[in-house]
Amino acid sequence: MPGIVAYPEAETPAGLRAQVAELRRAAWSGPDFAHDPALRPLSLLLVDQGAVLAALDVLHKELDHAGERWAAAGLSTVVTHPEHRGRGHGSRLVAAARERIAADLGIFTCDRPLAPFYTRAGWVELPGTVLVGGTEASPFPSDHPGFDKVTMASFRSGRAIRRRRAFEHARILLYCGEIDRLW
Repeated sequence: MPGIVAYPEAETPAGLRAQVAELRRAAWSGPDFAHDPALRPLSLLLVDQGAVLAALDVLHKELDHAGERWAAAGLSTVVTHPEHRGRGHGSRLVAAARERIAADLGIFTCDRPLAPFYTRAGWVELPGTVLVGGTEASPFPSDHPGFDKVTMASFRSGRAIRRRRAFEHARILLYCGEIDRLW
């Protein structure tokens, strides 16, 4: 039975890290990807007998919204091995990540067609919400022309649950930096 393991990204064992890098290269063209260490990336991997079936990273950041400071976490680089898709591995990992988030809220963007996948794993779509990544000097909003993104969330703390409406139909200034421009 596949199990979920978690490591700070920089401490992921080399063999597992190499498998994750290969999965990412197969899913997205471009150079190997490492997250900004300031976002405290946590890698969650679904592993079966040493083989990585699915992987994702959880990034962490404080943000200011609706006159309050929030501890936020978001999913990034969610990928399932092509030979193991359609078996629920990605859903299991995404649901486990949502449950493990130790922040006020989990929040991230995804391509609109992927919203039902995340909804089945317990995330909710925030209607009309835009995340603004990048930096204050060089913002990178999820409603950038040509994007078709939606914002997904999981309200984890009692305060976030009570203030949920403040995150709907809102522009949330995530400003996650130049490396991870948007999550």
